[in-house]
Formats: sequence, structure tokens, C-alpha cells
Amino acid sequence: MAGSEDPFDAIVMADDRFRGEGYQEGYEEGSSLGIIEGKRHGTLYGAKVGSEVGCYQGFALAWRCLLHSHAAVEKDSRKMRVLESLIGMIEKFPYHDPTYARLHEDLDRIRGKFKQLCSLLNVQPDFRVGAERPGLSF
Repeated sequence: MAGSEDPFDAIVMADDRFRGEGYQEGYEEGSSLGIIEGKRHGTLYGAKVGSEVGCYQGFALAWRCLLHSHAAVEKDSRKMRVLESLIGMIEKFPYHDPTYARLHEDLDRIRGKFKQLCSLLNVQPDFRVGAERPGLSF
């Protein structure tokens, strides 16, 4: 038996071997499922953020046209400054970079500027994404 291992050692060490194999299989399966779930979550969250920012942009561009066609542009100069600021923030928003460190901070600034513009325009927005009420309503 010099060239072969002891059969009792194989039985005693089976627990360690099976534990290691089970851990490796579980780790690989969990990693695979984690990637799938991460992609699903990222796609859903990205769609919600894109929809929200897109609605803000559409709102701002529509009001830009309305205010430019309005006769009393001087009276609306503060509205125009806030409006242009919002449009500039939206244009600089990093849609293509999900790892952008200040994504949430910039999104909060856009939301705040949008609320400020709505206040100046005396408009009550209600933005919700979901099954109950999709879109932006006034």
C-alpha cells in the first residue's frame, strides 16, 4: 500500500472535500445569479431615472418655447434664468456613466431646480413612475 492512499483517509477527508466542492459550486451559482439580478435592477433603476429626467427636459423645453413667444420677456427674466439653468444641468447629466460618483447629488439638484421652476411658473407637478399613474401630470 505504499503507492496508494489509505481507504479510511478518503472516508474521513470526504467531509472536507464535499464541503469545499459545495462551497465552490454555491459561490459560482450565487455569482451568476447576482450578475443577472444586478443587471435587472440596474436596468429598472436606470429606466426610472431616465424617464424622470426626460420628463423634466420635455417640461423645460416646452416652457422655453412658451416663454420665448411671450411678449413680456423682461418680466419673465428670472423664470428664464432658472429654466436655462435646469436645461444646462440636464444636458450635463451623465446618462452614459452609471459609476459617476455624484449621480445622486446631481439628480437631487435637478429635482430641486425643477421644483423651483414650477414654483415660479405657478404649476403643481405630480411626477410618478409606476403602474398607478405613469408620467408627469399637472
